[in-house]
Amino acid sequence: MRRARPVIGIAALAFAACALGADVIAPNANLKADGIPPIPAALAARVAPYTEFKPSTAVSWHPTRRELVVARRAGNTTQLHRVAAAGGPLEQLTDFQEPVRFGAWWPKAPDVLVFARDSGGNEQQQLYRLDPGNGTPTLLTDAARKNEPAGITHARDRLLVESTDVDRSGRRENPTIDLALVDPLHPQNARRIATLPGTGWGDYSFSFDDQRVAMIEFKSVNESYVWVLDVATGARRRVLPAEGVVPKQPIASADLQFARDGKGLYLATDRDGEFRRLAYLDLANGALSYFGAGGDWDVESIALAPDGRTLAVISNEAGIGVLRLYDADTRKALPRPAMPVGNVGRLVWHENSRDLAVSVNSAQSPSDVHVVDVRDNVVTRWTETQVPGLDARAFRGAAPIKWISFDARTIGGFVTHPPPKFTGKRPVIVSIHGGPEGQARPGFMGRWNYFIDQMGVAVIQPNVRGSTGHGKTFVALDNGMNREDSVRDIGALLDWIRAQPDLDADRVLVEGGSYGGYMVLGVSTLYANRIAGAIDVVGIANFVSFLENTESYRRDLRRAEYGDERDPAMRAYLTRISPANNADRIKAPLFVVHGRNDPRVPYTEAELIVAAARKNGVPVWYLLADNEGHGYARKANVDFLFYAMIEFIDVRLLH
Repeated sequence: MRRARPVIGIAALAFAACALGADVIAPNANLKADGIPPIPAALAARVAPYTEFKPSTAVSWHPTRRELVVARRAGNTTQLHRVAAAGGPLEQLTDFQEPVRFGAWWPKAPDVLVFARDSGGNEQQQLYRLDPGNGTPTLLTDAARKNEPAGITHARDRLLVESTDVDRSGRRENPTIDLALVDPLHPQNARRIATLPGTGWGDYSFSFDDQRVAMIEFKSVNESYVWVLDVATGARRRVLPAEGVVPKQPIASADLQFARDGKGLYLATDRDGEFRRLAYLDLANGALSYFGAGGDWDVESIALAPDGRTLAVISNEAGIGVLRLYDADTRKALPRPAMPVGNVGRLVWHENSRDLAVSVNSAQSPSDVHVVDVRDNVVTRWTETQVPGLDARAFRGAAPIKWISFDARTIGGFVTHPPPKFTGKRPVIVSIHGGPEGQARPGFMGRWNYFIDQMGVAVIQPNVRGSTGHGKTFVALDNGMNREDSVRDIGALLDWIRAQPDLDADRVLVEGGSYGGYMVLGVSTLYANRIAGAIDVVGIANFVSFLENTESYRRDLRRAEYGDERDPAMRAYLTRISPANNADRIKAPLFVVHGRNDPRVPYTEAELIVAAARKNGVPVWYLLADNEGHGYARKANVDFLFYAMIEFIDVRLLH
């Protein structure tokens, strides 16, 4: 058990700074900082270079010119920028208080920008048109609903828009999705083509004649269905598994792409194995033909060139995104592009079907955009992120680790060690991913490099049972009444840490967001005496209240994972394991972070655990942002959170 230590370090310096009248960092007007001690302004100056990373991601190409739209932070939020040539300057296209991450020049009016954004992190996305010379965008969608851009016709004259109602009370059952074709130049002529039951629809792909749309009906990470919709009539037909066919076990498929001749679909599916493999589905007879490289990994992204002749595929190989190209007609592999070291993502084809933009990141590089010339097999870097005052080449890379859990199952993850200048056993942060259908993957650590390089803390990112990337059996191991088994995987990790000669098992802090936030709270209740502190970001504190209050368009998808709270036995189980109902077991100090506009995990979950922990005498820091949702997107808020995390880590692990 960790002995209590006096509160010194940065916190003590902050109090001293206040007493002396020195400058401190005040939270901005949108932040409620409750129980967080004053932070000296000197801290902000010291860590400033670690707050200036500006990763760039590929968003879209100009319809006629060879220039890109990329997303990158500008000031306080992510905005869209034009890049006219490789290595050229970024010209800002949008400038709003809200982040803008999707946008494209409209093909029928190439000087008109169509983009999407929400408000205050509420995820109630709307589509807008920004005309040349006009700084005020035109709203294209019903502001009372949630709207998502879902695709574009091959004629490049209509957007497919997916819409659903929101209720902010979480009480509505049997929600639906509407699909509509929208001309951004004449939004009043939008035409609804279908109303679909449930809200788990996606991965839309138009046939080349625009008469059909292929789409996925998502039930859970292990169960999804492939449908084809007639655009004129709205009639739909299930094609995988075929209507009337009941598979022996659920099938998960994704990333649909209509073949050029309309006779079949390219997709990723796990119908015949543990992992999603690249396949072609013949729509006439339902036959599946597998092709391409295979292994113990999932195909995670597929994009067909506009001319239908080249297929770009990203596979998740031990957490690394790997790009491969195929001839769509012969399904034979094309020469592999010589990509830089790192994770490849975000496939974006130019209309010329020759230029393929991707985003690449690594431990030593934030995300930057590279372009593959698929004809000449040449890769060119289009953006390059530089951070004044830091040498990113010196950032530490992650190494894979494995340990044995309570049931003799092997669990894995990654550890990033601090540099050799830090001697002795090092304190540890265990950072648990969300989802739970997510995966810790090696890549750029961003601000966390400060914890590693300047504070000497080792960071472990586990992939507990329920994580993706390890096969469909593994991802289902935490479902329903097996929920706490994933927390026990962290208990086994704590045993592993104690066995390591260079790690200090008496100085371990757990951190996680969303489902990872639940995991943090679960560890705080089950292994209270084995951790020094816990940081819960937008986490679930009570599964029953979470399921009852999450936005209605999400509830059924979450019930498939966590269990149906309407079932008495499941409700009793969820009530029993919920951290808010076990707060009397929590011993380690908590840092709870949330956004007031979170539609996924309502901020009331944070209020629950803060009140319950404080009632039992546990020290709690609480940070609530009025203008954020499921995670923080504004630099001003992220910066203050970063400063507070440094202080919390300093007090709990280093002194």
